[in-house]
Amino acid sequence: MTANTKELEQRLSTALARLAGAVGALSAPMSKPAPTPTDTADLDALRAQLAQERETNAGLVDRIADLRNRQDDTIAGLEKRQAAADATLDQQGVELQRLRQSNVQLRETLRALREAAEAGVADAHGINKALQAELDALRATRMAEIAEMDEIIAEIDPLLDPQTAEVSDARD
Repeated sequence: MTANTKELEQRLSTALARLAGAVGALSAPMSKPAPTPTDTADLDALRAQLAQERETNAGLVDRIADLRNRQDDTIAGLEKRQAAADATLDQQGVELQRLRQSNVQLRETLRALREAAEAGVADAHGINKALQAELDALRATRMAEIAEMDEIIAEIDPLLDPQTAEVSDARD
């Protein structure tokens, strides 16, 4: 909680305590004789104070509701950012797995080519297979780099233009 919220809660508690005291005084059995003009003035002053405290209380309740709404909006925005980060992380994991598979395939194809070269056999199919494995590895590397760049851009965009980030968050 912010200091502002704590201050509001303290003021609200004080106001409610004063209201309870005033209501208790008003609801106490009247064993006194008929009110004098001075008692009536005091009673009117207490009623005026009570009305003022009720207005203050209503204002504080509205401010607390506003603070809670802003807090909920902030939490929703953070949850949305976390979901986007999780999705990006999942995409990077997929691209990393693809890259690992391509590298394994490339190593095995290069091993087969090396064995064919040592045996003095020109293997056109093996060469094509090695080139294809290398292309797959390059594509997987590029996709992993794109996923990483997307994550970097997603983090930089709000820093460059906070209003655009707020507008795009509202649209999503």
